Amino acid sequence: MIFWGRSTPGRFMKATTAKIGATVVAITLALGGLMYTTLSEGTEYYKHVDEVMVEPAAWQGKRLQLHGFVVDKSIERKPDSLEYRFRIESKGKVVQARYTGIVPDTFKHGSEVVLKGTLGPNGFAVEPNGVMAKCPSKYEPAKGIPATSGS
Repeated sequence: MIFWGRSTPGRFMKATTAKIGATVVAITLALGGLMYTTLSEGTEYYKHVDEVMVEPAAWQGKRLQLHGFVVDKSIERKPDSLEYRFRIESKGKVVQARYTGIVPDTFKHGSEVVLKGTLGPNGFAVEPNGVMAKCPSKYEPAKGIPATSGS
């Protein structure tokens, strides 16, 4: 028996299924959009200088972590400031870098560094706190001397 104003059980099931389906699609799209915007802002590439300098135009404007070695006698500091210009190299390829800020104690000529920033037409612009210098090899055991165990 059908009463006026009430739907049949088949119609009710179809409407509920459609609502659940629409909700799942909406949640999926919302989560996908959130993931995309979060990852696209925080994504940065880890590259060596020689990899980037093969085709520098392809890397301009992208956030990078650039790995290389500070070229000897290339560090210049503007007097009475924290503005630095230097070059880093890897496998014979070199890029000019500029940074404003305090550099780590281990940042010296020949030191291994990873810089965070962006590549532009005038070189690599290092972001604030974007200079990470590896500890020098004097902290590593000398070759030929066996490491001792703590037994």
